[in-house]
Amino acid sequence: MNDLFIPGKGDYPLQHLVLDVNGTLAVQGQLIEGVGERLATIDRTMQIHLLTADTHGKQAEIDSALGLTAQRITPGREREQKAKFVYQLGAENVVAIGNGGNDVGMLQAAALGIAVMEGEGLNVEALLAADIVTHSILDALDLLVTPKRLIATMRR
Repeated sequence: MNDLFIPGKGDYPLQHLVLDVNGTLAVQGQLIEGVGERLATIDRTMQIHLLTADTHGKQAEIDSALGLTAQRITPGREREQKAKFVYQLGAENVVAIGNGGNDVGMLQAAALGIAVMEGEGLNVEALLAADIVTHSILDALDLLVTPKRLIATMRR
C-alpha cells in the first residue's frame, strides 16, 4: 500500500500496520478465522506489528499461526505504551487497528486509526479516537487489501 492519496485529505505514506491482538484479531484468545490470510496479503506491502498484554495467555499460539512475534505490553499505562510504539515507528506512516480503551493512544497517534467491533465489544473512547469504524477485523483488513475501498470511505 505504501503511498495512498485520499482526495481532500492528502497523502498517506503508510508503511506499518500496528494491531491490537485480544478483542481485535482474537476473541477470548482464539484467532479469528480469515485474519491470517488477510495479514499474509498485507505483509507484502506493509510491515506488521502485533501489540498485546496477552490477556488470555495464548499469544504464543497466535504468533505461531501468523508467523509473527507480538510485542508484549507490560501491565499499567498500556495506552501510553501503545502510543509510544506508534510514535517510534513514525506515526505518519502507521495504520493502527484496535478496539479497547488501551488502544486509544495508538488510534489517535497513527496517521489512520481503525476501530473494530468484534465479540468483545468496542470501547467508546476507542470509537471516538478512530478515523474509521468497522464491524469486524476482516472488514478493517479488507480496507487495506483493497485500498480503493479505504479511499472511498475517507475522501472528503
